[in-house]
Amino acid sequence: MAVPLVLMLLVAMFTGSDAMYCVCKSDANPVAMQKAIDYACGKGADCTQITSSGPCFQPSSVVAHCSYACNSYYQKNAGMGATCDFMGVATLTGADPSAGSCKYPASASKRCLNRIFLVRA
Repeated sequence: MAVPLVLMLLVAMFTGSDAMYCVCKSDANPVAMQKAIDYACGKGADCTQITSSGPCFQPSSVVAHCSYACNSYYQKNAGMGATCDFMGVATLTGADPSAGSCKYPASASKRCLNRIFLVRA
């Protein structure tokens, strides 16, 4: 009984349409976005991906780097209550921002998690 439930949970978590990403708003203040990058990178986000030799360095823009850093932080800490706001510069989206060799980690949406809990009931 537990094995099918675990398999359904894994399938639900990795369904592309239910994935959520934390991205920075293109019209946000660049100084505020840099502060979000500094915060996320200082608190454990995987910022090696946005260094000059990383797969997510290009495009080399504050919006792109902010999105990767904030998403990395959010994915690692959402389970502990972290939100995707970063002082108003970021928001959640279901659109995968990954491009080329730059892959963004994703989380399941609340809708997906609700389905999982309904299956268990």
